[in-house]
Amino acid sequence: MVVKSQIKFIKSLQQKKSRIENGLFVVEGRKMVFELLNSVLVPQAIYCTNPALVLDKDLPVFNVNSREIGMMSSLKTPSEILAVFEIPKPQAVDFSDWVVVLDKLQDPGNLGTIIRLCDWFNIPSIVCSNDTVDCFNPKVLQATMGSIARVNISYRNLPGIGSNGNSEVFGTFTDGKSVYDTSLPKKGILILGNEGHGISQELRSEIDHEISIPQFGNATAESLNVASATAIFLNEIRRQPKS
Repeated sequence: MVVKSQIKFIKSLQQKKSRIENGLFVVEGRKMVFELLNSVLVPQAIYCTNPALVLDKDLPVFNVNSREIGMMSSLKTPSEILAVFEIPKPQAVDFSDWVVVLDKLQDPGNLGTIIRLCDWFNIPSIVCSNDTVDCFNPKVLQATMGSIARVNISYRNLPGIGSNGNSEVFGTFTDGKSVYDTSLPKKGILILGNEGHGISQELRSEIDHEISIPQFGNATAESLNVASATAIFLNEIRRQPKS
């Protein structure tokens, strides 16, 4: 049984300020909850309309009804299960491989998709500017489809990122050199900018190579969605044979 204060507290974790203050975040949906329960992330409690789903888990399980879980949920159609996890401490960035750097991304869906793409392409680390959307935002978490547990994500002031690990820095622009004509090294830093304004001026001096995705034929689209562009860049990074 849950009390009103528990419901109010879990609902509060939809807000970044509450997540930071309490070091906790909420995950919803059977697939996401069970994927994270089987990861390195540390669960605190589960709230479920069918506790039989989690009888084998050695942690508090609260039996709730559909109305109660609806009051906790951030979804229009609440799931049957919701879990609270501890926010993990960020690990050191692995500059021995490629690192994705996100400059002032604002759309939760874009960030969630990029996290999932880094998981798919085995990019171990993402570094975000402090004003990029929070990776534990409920909409970001839904878009990651569980990949949040497998990618190291950290936030920091980005100026100076280019001095880390002796890596070449590649910035993404609409008028840069075609990525298909660019030799990509074994390791590097890939910077992707804000959805509307691109890469900040303060970071441009750190970029060694400006790269782009060329248009074909009579295409007239102004630009690609940043998550779609990330998929193309990461595919090319992993496709090119490395000597």
